[in-house]
Amino acid sequence: AAAEAGLAGQTSTRIVRLAQHGERYFMAKARFDVTGIGNAIVDIIGRCDDAYLAKIGADKGSMRLVDASAIAKIYSGMGPATEMSGGSAANTIAGVASFGGKAGFIGKVADDEFGRIFSHDIRSIGVNFASAPVAGSQPTSRSLILVTPDGERTMNTYLGISTDLDHGQIDGDLIADSAILYLEGYLFDRDDAKAAFRAALAQAKRADRKVALTLSDGFCVDRHRAEFLDLIQSGVDILFANEKEIMSLYETGIFDDAANRASRDTKLAVLTRSAKGSIILNEGTTMKIDAVRIDEVVDTTGAGDLYAAGFLYGYSQGYSLETCGKLASLAAAEVISHVGARPQAGLAQLACEKGLI
Repeated sequence: AAAEAGLAGQTSTRIVRLAQHGERYFMAKARFDVTGIGNAIVDIIGRCDDAYLAKIGADKGSMRLVDASAIAKIYSGMGPATEMSGGSAANTIAGVASFGGKAGFIGKVADDEFGRIFSHDIRSIGVNFASAPVAGSQPTSRSLILVTPDGERTMNTYLGISTDLDHGQIDGDLIADSAILYLEGYLFDRDDAKAAFRAALAQAKRADRKVALTLSDGFCVDRHRAEFLDLIQSGVDILFANEKEIMSLYETGIFDDAANRASRDTKLAVLTRSAKGSIILNEGTTMKIDAVRIDEVVDTTGAGDLYAAGFLYGYSQGYSLETCGKLASLAAAEVISHVGARPQAGLAQLACEKGLI
């Protein structure tokens, strides 16, 4: 009875926050706070110098897609590496769970060693991941992440089975029971995945849920600019992008111009600018959020993913946009302070210590 009373109190408080936030009460009734759809990838993280990046023809700080032979060649030239589950949206969902949010993930893995690693890791942190492994097809996706001494990460990604996502993997009930559906731009490279994306977005809209999209990478934007713009203008409620991505989207070298156009195209755009912090554009208003300072940047892998985690968690709980931004910056700072794209410290505890939740 005491537990039920506590839960009722939390729900009541959340409804009040949502009402103040301008949201309707349906978000408080969702069983899950955020469900993400994206590539289910195992990250293989190792260190290298700039000379090795030049040797393999990789642009520092970028993400590029490579085939099976290229991934094997790069891996053979790497030094010691650490294997851990990754994928942009999956990292965001892991961050939501670390804040204490109820989270789900939809992605495609093969019935192989890397598929079992991914499935175990994401379920072990309390995320609902019901996607069954697929046998006799392509292998589970993986990304070789090379970290240079300045903490910059360069990603070489073999997509494998993850972009074969289709309608068969879309869990309509999970989407309908999630306050926010979070879509990963990286998944937009194949027609079946695009169709699954749009089906999921339509399902969320039918259930009167919010839809968030991350642009993922400047090169990803270059490949799908027109389709991204169509999604943003027609169905996306929350847009996430970094400085490079938003300028690529609007084909301008001036950040303020890109930000102004994003503000016109969507009700809520959240734009990150690394050490400059971030800005939140909400129906004609602009709010600046300072970056959280840390002693040393160790590895920038996952910074944008965890920023989105903090923002989405705060938004799903009905916190003010300013608090959402501060939670986002806190999560991003935590993840760049160590190797790996997922939090090592409990984000809920960190947020409590800062008086944010």
